Amino acid sequence: MSGKNTSPKKAHFDFDAIVIGTGPGGEGAAMYLAKSGLKVAAIERYQSVGGGCTHWGTIPSKALRHSVSRLIEFNENPLFQLDEQHTKLTFSQILKHAAGVIRKQVRLRSGFYDRNQVRMYQGEARFIDKHHLSIRSDDGSCFELSAKTIVIATGSRPYRPAEVDFNHNRIYDSDTILSLQHDPKHIIIYGAGVIGCEYASIFRGLGVRVDLVNTRDRLLSFMDTEISDSLSYHFWNSGMTIRHGEEFDRIEGKEDGVVLHLKSGKKMKADCFLFANGRTGNTDMLNLSVIGLEADSRGLVKVNSHYQTSVNNIYAVGDVIGYPSLASAAYDQGRLAGEAIVKGNLDGHLIADIPAGIYTIPEMSSVGKTEQELTAAKIPYEVGRAQFKHLARAQIANTNVGSLKLLFHRDTLEILGIHCFGERAAEIVHIGQAIMMQKNGGNTLEYFVHTTFNYPTMAEAYRVAALNGLNRLF
Repeated sequence: MSGKNTSPKKAHFDFDAIVIGTGPGGEGAAMYLAKSGLKVAAIERYQSVGGGCTHWGTIPSKALRHSVSRLIEFNENPLFQLDEQHTKLTFSQILKHAAGVIRKQVRLRSGFYDRNQVRMYQGEARFIDKHHLSIRSDDGSCFELSAKTIVIATGSRPYRPAEVDFNHNRIYDSDTILSLQHDPKHIIIYGAGVIGCEYASIFRGLGVRVDLVNTRDRLLSFMDTEISDSLSYHFWNSGMTIRHGEEFDRIEGKEDGVVLHLKSGKKMKADCFLFANGRTGNTDMLNLSVIGLEADSRGLVKVNSHYQTSVNNIYAVGDVIGYPSLASAAYDQGRLAGEAIVKGNLDGHLIADIPAGIYTIPEMSSVGKTEQELTAAKIPYEVGRAQFKHLARAQIANTNVGSLKLLFHRDTLEILGIHCFGERAAEIVHIGQAIMMQKNGGNTLEYFVHTTFNYPTMAEAYRVAALNGLNRLF
């Protein structure tokens, strides 16, 4: 026998793990892996970290919404109504605030990668095989990197039908709307999902005439019916026109605006058009076929409960795997994927009741079951309500629109669902969520009755709603 060692050599890789994308999902994965002692690289095709969440999605849209909400608050506050003229802002003016927030977020998140010694590479990644990537830089040069494990966190982008001319200077999607320079007087928003409703709020708050075209029969049908109906009424009451159950036939760009032709025969004209109907996973550039992976028609890849794809060393998190497509969930998915990579299993899991926060004006937020779901499941529930107009803090702040609704089991008093409409709804919902997540009898409506809240606060709505609900029992 030969004296040579015939055992296979251990493969040498540049990194233990490479994360493609630096949005919430990519950041969550990269930070967990780096803190676990692995040698980690991150690849970002944009010139700075943060992904679509920071640069085109969550951060800019919520910053815009905040500016408009404060403008409305200012104009409606009797302290500042010194004359009959309302203060006005243009879309391009409020974009400056959003740009400032984006810069702060990029600076903050860049520090995370630096402190945790995650090696950053700028460029667009493509798979060569399941361990090797080719990265193309902006200057056209290419280089290769290898890793034992690769995490796909490339996010999503607005869906763009081929028949719509997005090169026209008045036709936008939810990314390119951030480059809007002119001051529109009238906008058509096609698509009344979360993004469409949020931008409808922003433009209407700026005094722009808004036509919102909904392809479904009601707004945000995944929300509790009363809450989504409240938004629909508020939109209608603000002067917005909503058309339900419509689909576009063609979108015609003209010199002075855009004409929308609907399949129902209707047509509408505005000087600006926002297409906000659907998103597509960013997988088409990854060359997935070379590693035996396939994305579906929406550009999404399938993963198991450990965020592992069908290729054992390739994981995926965030928008690129679909539901729930929330920045908040993507952070957790990235962290959990990192845990699965490091430990080979998962101690934790993504919570079942993920809160929804919709930053319309006013906000909407919910966690847990809706009335419709509880009724269908034949669960005996009761409702406790608090109207914001009855709260001292809301009266002081002049934010009287809205309410809190608690759904609870009428026998055990266990909280089953929390639904909120109004200013700060996305913050308020977490108070109830904390109690709802308690085990061993800790989840009870009575907590809000036996707890003293600061006065005056919006949190007091929980005490009011709890008492209201208990008074319904017999």
